Amino acid sequence: MPSGRAAAREIVEHPGAVAILPLHDDASVVMIDQYRHAVGRRMRELPAGLLDAPGEDPVTTARRELSEEVGCTARDWSVLVDVVPSPGFSDEAVRVFLARGLVEVGRPAGPDDEEADLSVVRLSLVDAVCQVLAGEIVNASTVAGLLAAQAVLAGTAQPRPVDASWPDRPTRFAGRRH
Repeated sequence: MPSGRAAAREIVEHPGAVAILPLHDDASVVMIDQYRHAVGRRMRELPAGLLDAPGEDPVTTARRELSEEVGCTARDWSVLVDVVPSPGFSDEAVRVFLARGLVEVGRPAGPDDEEADLSVVRLSLVDAVCQVLAGEIVNASTVAGLLAAQAVLAGTAQPRPVDASWPDRPTRFAGRRH
């Protein structure tokens, strides 16, 4: 502990993850609806994926997940926000990317079980933020990404470069996998 005292804690170690806010020129966002067993229902979320490929750069993971989950590529990438959703018991950290200049390429054939059940949804950023404030969108990285994108479009914030420092990115889990 910071005071120097010892304390017993159970910590869930996580490889980290990325989420992507795909933003069209008309300020509409591409999201997914998918079943989440832990909460027992379908949730509306940003496309996302684990940083579980050893040595893979986060933006490379984000590009792959955008293609696999929603069938898009993007010309312009930046960092919207970094989120540590449950620091009381997990080192999980999520980097949320803003993807612009979208080009539809189609989802790859034969998605895995999790991706086979997802549906792609396009809605205005304004409508998505209203769903956040109504308690309909509750996924932490999705909430953070949507609110950050709203701030960027309003001109009150700027996204960061894709190689921006990420001091909270989990490293312990990845270090043991080698």
